[in-house]
Amino acid sequence: MMKKFFAVVLVALAVALPSKAQFSYGLQAGINLSNVSTVDANNLAGTIKSRTGFFVGPTIKFTLPLIGLGFDASALYDQREGEVEGQTLKSQSVQIPINVRYGFGVGSMAEIFAFAGPQFGFNVGSNKDLGSAAGEWTLKSSTLSANAGIGATLLSKLQLKFNYNFALGKTGEVEATYSGVKQAVGGAKFNSWQLSLAYFF
Repeated sequence: MMKKFFAVVLVALAVALPSKAQFSYGLQAGINLSNVSTVDANNLAGTIKSRTGFFVGPTIKFTLPLIGLGFDASALYDQREGEVEGQTLKSQSVQIPINVRYGFGVGSMAEIFAFAGPQFGFNVGSNKDLGSAAGEWTLKSSTLSANAGIGATLLSKLQLKFNYNFALGKTGEVEATYSGVKQAVGGAKFNSWQLSLAYFF
């Protein structure tokens, strides 16, 4: 009898949750406070200065109010920069973050949530040759990173998020020429603190 009861409850939840799920779409924009770290780059270690970038694009979210669990995803044009030997190393890409989020209401007007998930990046800019002093940089055509952060939603429309995006592999490789022969020197990772604002229609 008990097994039948639990089976009925599970079926009822499976039917009820999708009917109460909330789907929203909107526009998101924010800033990147990038930290460019070198990886086995010997003579380049400590020479890359961080610069501020930005990102913008459409976003969607899907929530299950009964349990506070949800998901969000975006397609963002993302620009990050670093300065090497007085020249700019720029990363231009399309970033697709997919986050799992858990939130709880603060009264009827606001929600606070935490989120985390993977982010897939695809380079849409050109590679940048920084010259013989800094080597020749080649940005990867695709990258994988991850997000972890917190946020708040007001009136179900306005969303503020703060998170750390950290690379799970190299963002680019650098080669230097010695005696006329190019040799791999190392690479770098673009990690960023991100602050964003989204409006859902």
